[in-house]
Amino acid sequence: MKQDVRILLLGEPQVGKTSLIMSLVGEEFPEEVPSRAEEITIPADVTPEKVPTHIVDYSEKEQTDEILRDEIAKANVVCVVYDVTNEETIEQIRTKWIPLVNGNAEKGNKIPIILVGNKSDLRCGSSMETILPIMNQFSEIETCVECSAKNLKNISELFYYAQKAVLHPTAPLYDPEDKQLKPLCVRALSRVFYISDQDNDRILSDAELNSFQKSCFGNPLAPQALEDVKTVVWKNTSDGVQDNGLTLNGFLFLNTLFIQRGRHETTWTILRKFGYDDNLELTDDYLYPELRVPVGCTTELNHRGFQFLQQVFDKYDEDKDSALSPEELKNLFCVCPYMPWGPEVYRSVPTSDKGFISNKGYLCQWTLSAYLDIHRCLEYLGYLGYSILTEQESQTAAITVTREKEVDLEKRQTQRSVFLCKVIGPRGTGKSAFLQAFISHNTSKEKSSSAFSPYVINTIQVSNQEKYLILHEVDVEAEFLKTSDAACDVACLMYDISDPHSFDYCASIYKQHYMESNIPCVVVASKVDLPDVKQLHGMTPAEFCYKHRLPAPLPFSHQFFDSTSKNIYSKLAWAAVYPHLNGSDMSHTSFWLRVALGSAVIAVLGFSIYRAVRQK
Repeated sequence: MKQDVRILLLGEPQVGKTSLIMSLVGEEFPEEVPSRAEEITIPADVTPEKVPTHIVDYSEKEQTDEILRDEIAKANVVCVVYDVTNEETIEQIRTKWIPLVNGNAEKGNKIPIILVGNKSDLRCGSSMETILPIMNQFSEIETCVECSAKNLKNISELFYYAQKAVLHPTAPLYDPEDKQLKPLCVRALSRVFYISDQDNDRILSDAELNSFQKSCFGNPLAPQALEDVKTVVWKNTSDGVQDNGLTLNGFLFLNTLFIQRGRHETTWTILRKFGYDDNLELTDDYLYPELRVPVGCTTELNHRGFQFLQQVFDKYDEDKDSALSPEELKNLFCVCPYMPWGPEVYRSVPTSDKGFISNKGYLCQWTLSAYLDIHRCLEYLGYLGYSILTEQESQTAAITVTREKEVDLEKRQTQRSVFLCKVIGPRGTGKSAFLQAFISHNTSKEKSSSAFSPYVINTIQVSNQEKYLILHEVDVEAEFLKTSDAACDVACLMYDISDPHSFDYCASIYKQHYMESNIPCVVVASKVDLPDVKQLHGMTPAEFCYKHRLPAPLPFSHQFFDSTSKNIYSKLAWAAVYPHLNGSDMSHTSFWLRVALGSAVIAVLGFSIYRAVRQK
């Protein structure tokens, strides 16, 4: 909504433009009227719409045509004043003043015009019969007000209508020539309807209408008023009322009726409550509320966010199978201007037996969005109407900004629920299969044309608490890995036991990025279903892990995905949640101590076998 209103008064000499301004300001008819009133600013606190209003007079005698064009360009609304007793001043509206104001303007960009019939105290009847053809000819005319500067009749109403024409413009909402709502208005009101239809039955029940009414206007409708509204819609539309509720067509008709009856501020109140600006686009303030995330902190959905998203899921899961089919997912995001989740989502989260996004997968995807791109997540929540339905100030109420990771390390505990694991290794190691196995997808059965996702997310139980673990496959194009690519809560270094050059890369990455850091590392030996070959490194993977106080390499095979392979993800989650139990600080942990001792036992056992074979 505009922050102020600039009203310009035009018209033939002696029609009373200056008298109208003086009567409004002085609240009495002036004894002496100057040839032109100076610009007047009415403070916000004394106007009905609570915005500052500037009133500008024009005098043909005192001002040039250039000044007039400049004032028209600056005006938000123009009041064309005529003398109700002078037919010539009425004719000049059509032939002179309206062409002067909007002659070169394109449709949709015309300045709104209020016709003002002054000196009504000097005429018994109304001038409306003469004015109506002019109003029908020019769509930019908002309304016509007959008034009297002398007896103060309708003076305040005149300037109220001028304000309303600016703050609640008709032009973006309604096409007076076609007598119907404009497409952008239909789109915006349809979103309002779908959000307000809380049970997704395509009908606004009495309870839903009252909830909508209270949200937009502060108070519910009385039972009789509700019935009267539905009766009006029922009498004028064939499909506006169904099962004693309001359909989308009925809702659109009702708003059309408001606008046609000059109550377009009602529709604007609804649209602005749901985040729209004067161009019927959602405002940046609504979609992207400010959220400060300090360095070292992350963003997560909190209980309010999860509760809202679960309600949205339940609303659109029409067959109640705890999964969203493609059609149900499309319906869920019908209030968005575009589909926010692409085909890669099916490779990122757990799915149902039919390949649909499960309830768990749905919450996982939202968690992933909140962690990776909080501003996009807030945007989606805005489209879904979070702040309206939950009566919160903005979508930020659904988000928790975690404390810095360094503080977690100092205090040796964390309240975080979402952790990031970077999966790093040479190409061909099986990283993608490792990610897909985490969400129980078998890559050997997947279609090769399936969309690729470098991220997967699932839940893991850690100390009887549910945590979200994100696995991010790092794309390796060179021997050197950027520091930003290495940053995470836990690193999974993966090598292929059948490739002699595979482990050397992992060892190099560890020394470059993790050896001196607080980030725990887990080494995974992939493709253990294939023959093991000697790694061309200075020492074996087990010896390397023992030397650097890392747990022994964990075996993984997507061909034989057993409990041993599944246990890797649990160990990754534990390492991420308890980074202070890193192998570099063994005195404070039994977890890594046991793992390190296990590595030592394997190494000693391997050495003993090697000696026995050699002696034999």
